[in-house]
Amino acid sequence: MGYGEIPYEKRIKDNIRNYSLSNLYDMEVIKKYLMNLAEMLEINVLLTDRKGEKEIVIGDSFLGVHPQVEKDPGRKLRVQNRTIGHLYIKEISKSRDQRLINEMVDGTVTLLAKLGEEVYLHREGSIYLEELEKQLEDKTHKITQDEREDILTGVCNKIYFENRMKVIDRSEVVPVAVINVNINDWKFVNDHFGDEESDRLIRIVADILKEEAKPYFIIGRIDGDVFGVLIPMAEEGEAEAFRERLQERCNSYEDKILAPSVAVGIVQKTNIEETLEDCLSDAEYEMFNNKFEVKNTPGYRERLEKGI
Repeated sequence: MGYGEIPYEKRIKDNIRNYSLSNLYDMEVIKKYLMNLAEMLEINVLLTDRKGEKEIVIGDSFLGVHPQVEKDPGRKLRVQNRTIGHLYIKEISKSRDQRLINEMVDGTVTLLAKLGEEVYLHREGSIYLEELEKQLEDKTHKITQDEREDILTGVCNKIYFENRMKVIDRSEVVPVAVINVNINDWKFVNDHFGDEESDRLIRIVADILKEEAKPYFIIGRIDGDVFGVLIPMAEEGEAEAFRERLQERCNSYEDKILAPSVAVGIVQKTNIEETLEDCLSDAEYEMFNNKFEVKNTPGYRERLEKGI
């Protein structure tokens, strides 16, 4: 579960159990401070973690000593009301003022607790904000993708494809190859094999389109079984070569049930006064001419019905 899915107050309360002394403090700095304290007060000092494992030992009094923190917790070092360490002292001089020693040692524990609290809250707050930012980025990316992509195929959806056409029109880019691609007998597949297989057929054709297209081709799903393709600044014969590759890939596709086949119509926009929307309508007309040719090819029907 991500940080952002847990309420901040609960995370702050619970996550301290995952922190050790070394997560909260620069132990070299703490050791130097305790050494100065021990020298000034003429005491030996032992700092353990929450389980009683030794972290810092100053002086000989604690050599070989392994505190049982449950029975003798010493001075508890607590952050977020949880014990993260134990501090023990032993006096090596009876001439020192006992009250002064206790006040300074207790003050040290209070200081360390406040420092640990600040470090802990800062670190957890930073992690929390980073997680929220990451979630926001992911959601923004997903929203952007959802606005642009057709969910079933991953190509541009109809709205985004139409917007791209308008942008190209305004840019007065010519020539532009405008291609209409229609899946042959998609309804036959849907009627005989159901929605799952007919959706799979659409995805197969979309994948072939993406694989055969150049990086600068713009592909959109503009109807259930219809795709539009734009090739800005298309070279002579580029669109026709794409159609040939696309139809060859479909015809050679091997599947026990499906026999992908497409009809393709191509129109070139060469006049900036034309609109790509009108060209796409003209390409649809050309597609129907190609569909008649493809569906009357010998062996077409047998291949289509092989899965029945």
